[in-house]
Amino acid sequence: MRKLLATLAITMGAVGAAHAQDDPQAAANAAAGKEKAVACAACHGQAGISPTGVFPNLAGQQVSYIAKQIIDIRDGARVVPEMAGQVDNYSDQDAWNVAKYFANMTPALGQADPEPELVNKGRELYRAGSLNTGLPACAACHTPTGVGINSAVYPALSGQHPEYIISTLEDFANGDRSNDPNAIMRDIAAKMSKSDMQAVANYILGLH
Repeated sequence: MRKLLATLAITMGAVGAAHAQDDPQAAANAAAGKEKAVACAACHGQAGISPTGVFPNLAGQQVSYIAKQIIDIRDGARVVPEMAGQVDNYSDQDAWNVAKYFANMTPALGQADPEPELVNKGRELYRAGSLNTGLPACAACHTPTGVGINSAVYPALSGQHPEYIISTLEDFANGDRSNDPNAIMRDIAAKMSKSDMQAVANYILGLH
């Protein structure tokens, strides 16, 4: 019986190790990520909430999305001048550890500009899109409450800085950012006017 239990324990341990290798998120270590992310606080805040709209909030962001962005920036698939050299020495595991650390933080809650026309336009675009321009609803991928979908690597948007949302949409629309699978965000952003981006960004700030 003891031999059987020992064999089962070894087998389960081997299965667990193999699963961790196949699923980097399951193997992610938030404590290790905290140590690695010390330098991130300068731009993204001690609590993962950036003090300026130039840099994104990372607190509560989907693990898969943060890890992808770190790896893409490291490998040159996404160019962010402000991040130059910051993650060059990151391993894939480092990226997942840091992602887990930020994902465990409490996300930001923002206060949208309450101007009725701006809010109504933002709500309409976010929840329903636009038939006139062929713009799909943001909620389809980012969910009605803006929490994103981890399994699909769709980011959380709720409470994000409007300045960052607008600049990101502009980068996608201009083709300056191209690490979106199947060019999904480039196609969407290209259909948005400046006022569309501003309205959606404002609505997202207060979304939760």
